Amino acid sequence: MNNLGNATFENYVGIGSGFTEMAYQMSAHVLTLGYAIMLAALLYFVLTMKTVAPKYRISSVLSVVVMVSAFLLLFVQANNWTGAFTFDSEAGVYVLGSSVDQFNNGYRYLNWLIDVPMLLFQILFVVTLTKSKFSSIRNGFWFSGAAMIITGYIGQFYEVTNPALFFFWGALSTAFFIHILILMKRVITEGKEGAPPKAQKYLGMIWTLFLFSWMLYPGAYLMPYLFSLGLEPALSESAVVARHITYTVADVSSKVIYGILLTLTAQEMSKADGYDYDSLTTTS
Repeated sequence: MNNLGNATFENYVGIGSGFTEMAYQMSAHVLTLGYAIMLAALLYFVLTMKTVAPKYRISSVLSVVVMVSAFLLLFVQANNWTGAFTFDSEAGVYVLGSSVDQFNNGYRYLNWLIDVPMLLFQILFVVTLTKSKFSSIRNGFWFSGAAMIITGYIGQFYEVTNPALFFFWGALSTAFFIHILILMKRVITEGKEGAPPKAQKYLGMIWTLFLFSWMLYPGAYLMPYLFSLGLEPALSESAVVARHITYTVADVSSKVIYGILLTLTAQEMSKADGYDYDSLTTTS
């Protein structure tokens, strides 16, 4: 095995068998799709901000910040992919360039370090907590969210060179992830109390989406081992493409669709409070 130090397995594939045209282009296109969706969603959240009552708008503001952050860092991630590999015309595959930066998933982790706390805070500005303290939940979200990302960021550097450390940091990250799930379930359960029926429905959808989208991240983290079904990573282009697709689906679900459902929830809460944007614009 070529020694690239603590580089992620995408680079080991690039210096080994390389990437076929299909695998390389699929990865490039999926990464491009990811940041393009974030830019489109940014417009949605800006344009729908006034459809909710002022007291709920901080959630929309946070969605805008998340979209800007995600767009910029995923744009850099996509350019990192196309810049890290060059086409070898003799072999007919894309290989890791000898004088360029290696591909690095760290850009995603930097994005998550910014976005995850804000994504978790968002719902606190839409629902009303009936038993828990706002500050306690907020601090729990912030601490576990940041710790989950930082430990995962450290672990991904060892996915090829030291599987034991890779799984150790991954397990530690998972412990913080479980704490986040517990807090989110509490927030949604309390938020449903006294909420309008449609808002309760949307909150239920948010919990289902949250479970689905956030469970994809550990799967993407473990992708080289899921393909090998052993304690050695599978250095295959299929695992690389699968990781890109999984991360992109997870990002779009946990940021964009989650934000839209929160907007719909806030609209129903606003109507219950007597604020109906449709009626206001019709009569004005």
